[in-house]
Amino acid sequence: MKKIYIAGFDVFEPDSIEIGKKFVKLCEKYGFIGLYPLDNVIDFNQEKNKIAQDIYKANVNLINQCDIVIANINAFRGKEADSGTIWECGYASALGKKVYGYMKKKQNYIDTFSSDETKILDNILVDLDNRFIEDFDYPINLMIACSVEDIIFGEFEDCLKELVK
Repeated sequence: MKKIYIAGFDVFEPDSIEIGKKFVKLCEKYGFIGLYPLDNVIDFNQEKNKIAQDIYKANVNLINQCDIVIANINAFRGKEADSGTIWECGYASALGKKVYGYMKKKQNYIDTFSSDETKILDNILVDLDNRFIEDFDYPINLMIACSVEDIIFGEFEDCLKELVK
């Protein structure tokens, strides 16, 4: 059975353990083994930096074991996806693993900016710090959009359905 690493900021939700259990069960329903970061056993009775290193190593180990990554790439604490999730996607992609992302909204990245967050500079849309806002008809930064197998507009289960088609 193929293994799926479940990436995303869901690990920060108050009900993160339940979310993970639900995702792992969905993986089983579709014939996969789900690997959820919070399934790792970490000793939280040590220094913060050691805890962080242990979490990092455990998650890297899970990614090394998996065949596929499914990542929640919805915006997190702003307009961009969670940076840890994006690192996991890049690492998995570099290893040659298939990476799928899912997002709730189907809109171009540039459309996430409101008019009071942008201005026109030399006929190009920029943010208030005069930085270009990329416009490639993708819902997320081109480096993510171009490196994943597919971006599914929907939920985690919609990715699983796509995988078994």
